[in-house]
Amino acid sequence: MMASSRYNDSYSGESLSLGRPLMPPVIKTLLIVNAAVFLLQLIYSPLIDLFGLAPARFFAQFPNLLYQLVTYMFLHGGFWHILFNMFTLWMFGTEIEATWGSRRFAWFYLFGGIAGAVLTLIVRSGQPHPMIGASAAIYALLAAYWVMFPQRTLYLYFLFPVKVKYAIPGMMLLGFLFGGSQVAHFAHLGGALFGLAYVKLNWRPFNAGNWLAKLKYRRQTARLQKNRQRAEDAMKQVDAVLDRINQVGFENLTRAERNLLEEASAKTPCTREFFS
Repeated sequence: MMASSRYNDSYSGESLSLGRPLMPPVIKTLLIVNAAVFLLQLIYSPLIDLFGLAPARFFAQFPNLLYQLVTYMFLHGGFWHILFNMFTLWMFGTEIEATWGSRRFAWFYLFGGIAGAVLTLIVRSGQPHPMIGASAAIYALLAAYWVMFPQRTLYLYFLFPVKVKYAIPGMMLLGFLFGGSQVAHFAHLGGALFGLAYVKLNWRPFNAGNWLAKLKYRRQTARLQKNRQRAEDAMKQVDAVLDRINQVGFENLTRAERNLLEEASAKTPCTREFFS
């Protein structure tokens, strides 16, 4: 076990107040939901088969089990499994949620878990037994914390001070070396890679509403510019025909020139008044 002790760093120019809330809303909700689901598991063990992610069955019944990309991360294999994950979630996630805000943090946590599931499906597509646990999302948080606060000090076993930039990679390495064959290492790796890429590349993949609004605005602007250009071209043609009227008279216009004036008259009120 370990604990963080310093809170005076900043991240990417974002303000960070001293201290942190003891239990921000998303962290609190995740702790409650995970604990409740774990109690349900103790009462009704088939939940693991129903909501755990078994790659072989996932592909055999695709797309009927897509929900398992999310549900698997709320199941756990035992008391120490859920205790370690939830303690790590609280210890590292609390400050990240305080820095990012609850909505962004919630989406990050969710997609961190999905990233771990996707990598497992790619690499272990024939795996028959279900994968469960929040570890992929937890590893995404660890990777994000490692990038955001590398100079923070963690106290391993509450005794030995180690900088975050050394402690978190060490924790991940030890988990890989001594986790055993039953540990979903590719889920851990997928979550960690997602967390690392999200922070290092300054991703904003969850602001879909803003992205769609900007796309709609750009399309509308392009359409207006195109229509404006068409109107300007049409007025130039009309001006050229009006100059021809002054030179040769209306009766000497060609059929194409008269059609152009008729079309302009139908579209433009001031042109209709000119020829009325």
